[in-house]
Amino acid sequence: MFGWTADRDASFAVLDAFADAGGTMIDTADSYMWRHPGNSGGESETILGEWMRARGNRDRLHIATKVGALPGHTGLAAENIAAAARASLRRLGTDRIDLYHAHRDDPDTAQEETLDAFDALVREGLVREIGASNFAPDRLRSALEISARDGLTAFTAVQPLYNLMERDDYEAALAPLAESEKLAVYPYYGLARGFLTGKYRPDSVPEGPRAEGAAAYLDSRGRAVLAGLDEIAAGHGVPVPAVALAWLAAQPSVTAPIASARTPEQLAQLLPMRTLELTDDELRLLVYLSATG
Repeated sequence: MFGWTADRDASFAVLDAFADAGGTMIDTADSYMWRHPGNSGGESETILGEWMRARGNRDRLHIATKVGALPGHTGLAAENIAAAARASLRRLGTDRIDLYHAHRDDPDTAQEETLDAFDALVREGLVREIGASNFAPDRLRSALEISARDGLTAFTAVQPLYNLMERDDYEAALAPLAESEKLAVYPYYGLARGFLTGKYRPDSVPEGPRAEGAAAYLDSRGRAVLAGLDEIAAGHGVPVPAVALAWLAAQPSVTAPIASARTPEQLAQLLPMRTLELTDDELRLLVYLSATG
């Protein structure tokens, strides 16, 4: 959201509320938010860096960012990774990236070259851990095998698309691999582009930059999932999005879900998921509804 639907002041307010609530990990990318009119990329990193400097809190945070999707720095060639990492470090105003993701796979670059480049950043102390976002299971497996064979830093985290409305691709092949390799899993679009906040209803589709994508879920299956979320949320006395995130967090392979907030009020709707424990029956109900509608 930062540098897109939330300007600098709004972003600072969300980040302050997140830190005050005990939040420690923040996910961004060099490509956020180049698509917004007037932007060129790196705006989210820049805002985050300014906030950390203003608050003096870098050492209590874990910062994840990504390389490979920013126009002018696309792909996972060694030269691009080295240059993009240093540009991200400058924007973030920090001396290291805690988790550096390949934003998406690059079939045009040999995985050996990519992993050599990531390994060099780790050896230099500029990056602590590396991760893979939007990788197919076979490509992730081959990357792990190459790292083991060549003694290179290996991916320790993955960032897949995974939520109640989009389960099949992740659960079929990537989840078993993540579990067997003990990879940390940070699903993005945990709220299905905002659909699982509950604000999208048959008679009410809010306007906004993500409205079209979220409204696409508003079929019979989506309505059934919302009804289930409503029932569970009412029973626990928590907001609907907290239930959706609690379901995601309860999945065996998931380390923590990623969710966006544009305002402190939106963030407050998410935070109860930290302590919300859904019953086995509630978890099974949501799985059933998301599968059958």
